[in-house]
Amino acid sequence: MRDIMGMMGKVKEMQAKMEKAQQEIAALEVEGKAGGGLVTVILSGKGELRGLKIDPSLFKEDEVEILEDLIVAAHKDAKDKSEAQAQEKMAALTAGLPLPPGMKLPF
Repeated sequence: MRDIMGMMGKVKEMQAKMEKAQQEIAALEVEGKAGGGLVTVILSGKGELRGLKIDPSLFKEDEVEILEDLIVAAHKDAKDKSEAQAQEKMAALTAGLPLPPGMKLPF
């Protein structure tokens, strides 16, 4: 009976840590850059677009396609960085748990 109570306590502790980690991830702001810094995208930890900076030198009619590609590339860079940071936080939280390979938390 003591083992069950101890396990329940650990489950509650893990839930609290998971909630805290999720809040920290949501509060993250990650910058992604493209074109050598000509385009910068800022995303939240949840992938929401928070900001976009475009170098004025890109505002030329014949460079619209390049600008569009750079915005997409900067967004991908920021999203990749955000996901990597979220994985690091979750990996630290779940260290020592016997989870199957590739299983992600939260479910």
